[in-house]
Parts: sequence; C-alpha cells; structure tokens
Amino acid sequence: MPHLIVVGAGAAGMTAAGEAVRLGCEVTMLEHSELPGKKILVTGKGRCNITNNCDEQEFLRHVRTNPRFLYSSISAFPPEKTMEWMQSLGVPLKTERGRRVFPVSDRAEDVRSALCRWSGKARLVKASVQSLVVQEERVVGVKTTDGKTLVGDGVLIATGGVSYPATGSTGDGYRLAQQVGHTLVPPVASLVSLVTSGDECKRMMGLALKNVSLALQENGKTVFEEQGEMLFTHFGISGPLVLSASAWIRDLKKYSYQAVIDLKPALTEEQLYARITRDFELLAGKNAVNCLQKLVPAKMQPILLERWGIDTEMRVNQIDRTKRLELVKLLKHFAVQIRQRGDLEHAVITSGGIPVKEVAPRTMESKKIQGLYFAGEVLDVDAYTGGYNLQIAFATAMAAARGFAENFETSDWND
Repeated sequence: MPHLIVVGAGAAGMTAAGEAVRLGCEVTMLEHSELPGKKILVTGKGRCNITNNCDEQEFLRHVRTNPRFLYSSISAFPPEKTMEWMQSLGVPLKTERGRRVFPVSDRAEDVRSALCRWSGKARLVKASVQSLVVQEERVVGVKTTDGKTLVGDGVLIATGGVSYPATGSTGDGYRLAQQVGHTLVPPVASLVSLVTSGDECKRMMGLALKNVSLALQENGKTVFEEQGEMLFTHFGISGPLVLSASAWIRDLKKYSYQAVIDLKPALTEEQLYARITRDFELLAGKNAVNCLQKLVPAKMQPILLERWGIDTEMRVNQIDRTKRLELVKLLKHFAVQIRQRGDLEHAVITSGGIPVKEVAPRTMESKKIQGLYFAGEVLDVDAYTGGYNLQIAFATAMAAARGFAENFETSDWND
C-alpha cells in the first residue's frame, strides 16, 4: 500500500488525505497547529464560503493568477462536484448573492468537522517539518523539527501561504520546496483591507455600508467595479467589496489608486437630485447641518458636510441648485485615496508561491523532482472573493491525491 505524507491539515491537506485513503493509500498528515483546519473557521466571516455555484468557464474567469493552470483540476472537480461532495458529508448548502455557496447552518465549524470526518482514516501527527527526505532523486519523506524521520512513497505540501499566520500559515511549504530546487514567486497580500490617506475613514470607523458600488481607479482609469458591502476601519476601508478590489492593485509606488464609492447606485444623478429636492422641502426650515439625515448614516454626515463645503448655519431652503448638484456628485463619487495594502497578517489569501510552470497541472506533481506534490494556496494561483479560493484548494488537492495514487495504480480515478 503506497504511503503519502501530507504536510498541512488545512482544507487542501484534509481533502487530499481523505481522497488518497479512498483510493487505497496509507496517509499520514502532519500539522503543527493544535486544531486541523483552523483557517477554515475564519473564512466567510465564520460562515465559510465553500465554493461558487458556477460552471468551469465562469469559474476560471474569476481566477486572478494563472487560471490556465487550473483547467485540468477544475474540470475534474468543478464547483458542482464540490457541492455534491460536501452535502454527502452531511453539510446542507445554500447559494446566496453572487452565487456564493455557504452551509445552511452558517457555521464554518460544520465544514471543518466534515473535512475531519473525510480525512478521519488518515493518521494525524502533530509536528513541524524541518526538511524533506530525498532518496534516489525522489522525495519520499520528511524530517520533523523534533528529530524524527518519517518515510513513505511521496510527500504532498499543503501548508497554505503566509496569510493569517495565527491560523498556522507560516510559509513553511515555500521553504521545503526551495530545499529541493523549486523557485518562489514572492508572496504578497491579496484580498486584503486597504489603508487610506487622511483621517476621514478613521472618523467613520465601524460604519458598514450595504448596497453601495465601489470602483477602484488606477491613475484615474477604473480597473474594478462591483456592488455590495464595505466597512470603514481605523486605518481605511475593508469588507467584501474592498477585498475584491484589492486584488487589482499593482505597484503602489508606480500607480496612484483611489476607491470611488457610489452611495446611491440604484439612483441616476437625475433621480438622486429629485430625491434630494424632496428631502430638502421637508427640512426647509431647519439648518443645513441637518440636511443629510435621510440620505446617509449619522457617522458619515460630518464628513460629507465638510467635503461639500456648505454653510451649516444656513437654512435648508436656501441651498441652491448649484449646491444640490454638488451634493449629487459627492454622493455618487465619494473618493478615498489608497495609501497601501493591509499586511499579510490579515490578508485573506496570498498571491505568489510555487511557480505553476514547475508543477504538472493534472497531477500537481513537481516537475523538478519526483514524489513531491502541491495543493492549495502554496501554489502561485489565487482568485477573487466569492468561494473561488477554497474551490481551488479542493480541486488541486483532489488532483494531487489522484495523481499520487495513479502513479501506483491503486485505482482508476476516472471511474
């Protein structure tokens, strides 16, 4: 019985371990954290966005880095199969806005527990890996930091990237791969909050906006635009819209970026002007400081009044057409300057990792050395928010387990 050693017991590691056991392999999983699948618990705000309910072609359009590399693995294990598989493990699913798929329970723990059950026949060992064991130009095992050597028939690196290091993603997989000749695309934060200039966002800290539109502009040209939810923080902006937008940011030293928020995307400028006119008629005798009460949340009103430059002591009925048109522009184009990305410590996903040109796309085996496989975020593949990145973890893990088993003819995995 061929023996696969899986380094990392996260979403990719547990998926591969369970599939390899199903295909007749012996499997040992090594995990240095106390809890397998710890990062799963923080995905989707604790709800776990498992996948995206779309077809393969639509899925690949949402992969930001190296989508062509994923063609084989996503074709073999598309979102539809992920959903069937997860429900077979006792996790009923639902599809929400943007085709995002969640457990009906809204509990990420249910997904983690299901993966623990799926990989339950693999041996789980708490250990950190120091180096790979190579025999006759083939990776066959690992040496742990406590001096032990574990030898099998191949090793799968499923250690994740370097985002959320508190959950166990510390970049060990990069180091291990480099020991046997792999290179590295330097990891950077992707799907991350954004730091803005000035103190306006800090003054609105904690304010969540729903059903707004956010456009990311690079040197004045819109490179991303989407409608949804966002949040103001003590350092800038965050939330689903911002995480998606962040993936489009390139070199902040070379390009200038700003986020332009449309606070009323459901209204045209003409419709918004009419709405403002009606509101102002109802507030006619009040001071202008109160004129935004029905338009925006309380935390945002002082900021907008400052930007608008209105005399707050004047009466609302004294605000002329020119000033009302200025307010329309401000509400439809509330811009904040982006100063930098948030740090890797709080990034949802890492961009960078093992170059895909060094990995066989169908089996996930290293092209540099036999017996070494990769799955999940350790690879230089990442996508936008919406369940795409977990689906990549599942699909590449299935491909790696099947690739390993196929080498030993333990099963015909095309059945």
